[in-house]
Amino acid sequence: MRKENIVDGACNAPHRSLFHALGLTEEEQSRPLIGIVSSYNEIVPGHMNIDKIVDAVKLGVAMSGGTPIVFPAIAVCDGIAMGHQGMKYSLVTRDLIADSTEAMAIAHGFDGLVMVPNCDKNVPGLLMAAARVNIPTVFVSGGPMLAGRVNGEKTSLSKMFEAVGSFSAGKITQEELCEYEKKTCPTCGSCSGMYTANSMNCLTEALGMGLKGNGTIPAVYSARIELAKHAGMAVMELVRKNICPRDIMTKDALMNALTVDMALGCSTNSMLHLPAIAHECGVELNLDIANEISAKTPNLCHLAPAGRTYMEDLQEAGGVYAVMNELDKKGLIHKNCMTVTGKTIGENIAGCTNLNPEIIRPVENPFSETGGIAVLRGNLAPEGSVVKRSAVLPEMLVHEGPAKVFDCEEDAQAAINAGKIQPGDVVVIRYEGPKGGPGMREMLNPTSAIMGMGLGNSVALITDGRFSGATRGACIGHITPEAASGGLIGVIEDGDIISINIPENRIELKVDETILAERMQHFVPKTKELSGYLKRYASLVSGGAYGAILN
Repeated sequence: MRKENIVDGACNAPHRSLFHALGLTEEEQSRPLIGIVSSYNEIVPGHMNIDKIVDAVKLGVAMSGGTPIVFPAIAVCDGIAMGHQGMKYSLVTRDLIADSTEAMAIAHGFDGLVMVPNCDKNVPGLLMAAARVNIPTVFVSGGPMLAGRVNGEKTSLSKMFEAVGSFSAGKITQEELCEYEKKTCPTCGSCSGMYTANSMNCLTEALGMGLKGNGTIPAVYSARIELAKHAGMAVMELVRKNICPRDIMTKDALMNALTVDMALGCSTNSMLHLPAIAHECGVELNLDIANEISAKTPNLCHLAPAGRTYMEDLQEAGGVYAVMNELDKKGLIHKNCMTVTGKTIGENIAGCTNLNPEIIRPVENPFSETGGIAVLRGNLAPEGSVVKRSAVLPEMLVHEGPAKVFDCEEDAQAAINAGKIQPGDVVVIRYEGPKGGPGMREMLNPTSAIMGMGLGNSVALITDGRFSGATRGACIGHITPEAASGGLIGVIEDGDIISINIPENRIELKVDETILAERMQHFVPKTKELSGYLKRYASLVSGGAYGAILN
């Protein structure tokens, strides 16, 4: 199609003249033109090595007879954006990335694409774009960071945030905090736990859009460069066979991704991103399906923040394919799904054995018989809410306590720091949803402070916003409808009793229905003065339970 529309014939001589302006020879113009979408920048640790990945992809494309052309995608570091107004601009970049990549790919008539993302919004944003453009596409990420080491033990960013809470509570010294600061993030790459970036890079493998090791080979390993070369070669084979993203990201493939999500104990943000990706593929993926899959999928991994193992450990244990092979023992994987290897998932995972049953539990001995994520409903979240069940302490799976209500993250953080949260409380943070935030900020600071202060076994937190993949504890997010849309969370008052029952997938505000009806009758949601992109975003975005897609 590109040759027909852009290169061939006298009518396309102006296009060819512009290719010559790029220094492209006639030989290069005659070959398939492969767009390489580079998320490289110098502000995101997970992206600082992507220039090397891109160079390797270019070589792989050229070795296989294609012409590689690089264009950029933006990225926000959620860790650096955390805890201030910058976090309002994190989730919203997912759609900017999808839109701009769609525009670049179609405007310039590429024959194929290689997407090189790494962090939280780039991966889903580029998967959304791949589904829209629907030309042969392969993903290769920048890879995960190696775990840090403090006092002889491995650590990662979630422990760094919790260390701040410990310091505030007087549990560690300034010198100990400094030790964490300098040693927690020792290399480039996406932060080393099963946080959102690594979750989505692993799920890209499960979807069939990335090669083996895409989610788990550490950023600093030379094997990552080899993987990138193979990605460049693979896209050329997809171009020859005309295998496109919608041939790969089918309903069954998305079910595979959800199943692996539950087994790995991925970030709750996957419950925002998978429905949005499915939407672009023309597949409906609602939260009820998540609970159905969770009910039959064992949780096989407890990577940080749920446990003390890291992405490098998962790689050494056999990676995503070994997890899928375990799940296949229970018949939970759709093995006929096509992948970017040109083979099926079943063919890809054959022989990928579990090399460490302590890192990847066998299906006969899981961490739990049910998946790592749960969707809760009730009068407080009639359209759904999400919790990372695998990262909740056993004693907090069922909890009931009085509400402490805050209308923004900053107020909640100030109260936590001041010691105003008591054992048994349920912290409520509202007006932080997709519309109300706007932008649905991740709130790692308050959740980490609660854990760092030793309150994780007695305090729950609920919000219409969302949490970082680094969050652990009884933290329920994505409550829909959100306060800004008139949801019941908007009328909770201090002292109201909130009941959370994760095994039964329930969350309830235990206030007399007559009183609630009266409150709702007089409820006028708060509004904020907005401008620019956030104003447009707030006017278009759907609820968190629907993937925060733009309508």
